[in-house]
Amino acid sequence: MSTAALLVIGNEILSGKVRDINSPFLAIELRKLGVDLERILTISDEIDLIANETRAMSEVYDFVFTSGGIGPTHDDLTMDGIARAFGREIELNRSMVDRMERYSDKPLNDAMKKMAMIPVGAEVLDVGGLWFPVVVVENVYIFPGIPELFEKKFHSIRDRFSGVPFILRKLYVRESESDIADILNALLREFPELMLGSYPRINEEHYRVMLTLESRDEGYVDRATETLIKNLPADAIFKVD
Repeated sequence: MSTAALLVIGNEILSGKVRDINSPFLAIELRKLGVDLERILTISDEIDLIANETRAMSEVYDFVFTSGGIGPTHDDLTMDGIARAFGREIELNRSMVDRMERYSDKPLNDAMKKMAMIPVGAEVLDVGGLWFPVVVVENVYIFPGIPELFEKKFHSIRDRFSGVPFILRKLYVRESESDIADILNALLREFPELMLGSYPRINEEHYRVMLTLESRDEGYVDRATETLIKNLPADAIFKVD
């Protein structure tokens, strides 16, 4: 199975000035594709820290995604950190400069050209309709922190990432979690490969717990769902999705 990690880079995330919404987006999208997102790490804008964490993730996971730190200002250090992670220099990429010039209505200044400084030998992926491409260094995919751009760029290259998708079933149950715990434990003994989640809800009017059953084997998850429904009290289930 394909595995992935996300490195979120930015002091603004750690300080709470900006809320990270790229992590949940990526988790959902990779789940749909069948790629296991196994780690999310948020770090500050420090070149050595970026380099060390990028290198460590690259050695463990099939795909590494970064979010943030690729703009024109002094604290945008992601490209430098990733270059250092793989022992590469930074160079001005001519094709990116050409893209900027086509999209810009004024001459490029040094700050704008800074955004075209990327690690030597990096792959530049055209994302169509967006002047800034996705830059790839080995198995590391470098994304902007702006959520709208992160999402558009990911969707433009999502075909690169594939695995066996999970099949998800949801049950909304009127019983409390403590009342059904024994039933859930028995279910896992019968279906040990099942990914079972139990999420209490406090302010829901019609149910008290949402249960999720997941497997890459549709028949397996369906059998587990049928068994759970059979073992729960007759009036316990509010809805099944």
